[in-house]
Amino acid sequence: MSKTNELLSKADEQEVIEAIKNAELNTSGEIRIHIEAKANKDAYERALDVFNELKMHQTEQRNGVLIYVAAEDKKFVICGDEGINNVVADDFWDCTRDTIAEHFKKGNFKVGIVAGILNAGIQLKQFFPWQTDDENELSNEISKG
Repeated sequence: MSKTNELLSKADEQEVIEAIKNAELNTSGEIRIHIEAKANKDAYERALDVFNELKMHQTEQRNGVLIYVAAEDKKFVICGDEGINNVVADDFWDCTRDTIAEHFKKGNFKVGIVAGILNAGIQLKQFFPWQTDDENELSNEISKG
């Protein structure tokens, strides 16, 4: 069994999906999770590839966020679309990154991912609050490589 499949159980995956749904109740931002064994290149570059493969740049406000995890490499990346990057400070994702890293260091992958998702939702709410006409533009399912 690959590290990708060992990282989260089916029950854990459902908790992650619920966290995405809950986080997106506060923001028009769209959050996705992608997990794979190895990046096979620089983790940030691979995260950008996945961001494009998942068509996350096609949201109306360009406010998609990807939390990318390369399990065997023990690396993760948070990347946001240009709609976010154009309005936030350079250190915008530091709190979310630190929250995830703290849990990952303890081996609590599900807890780290869920905490990161919820934190991202809170952070995004500042600039992209939920509106009554918001639609869920991207799947909440976890993608895997």
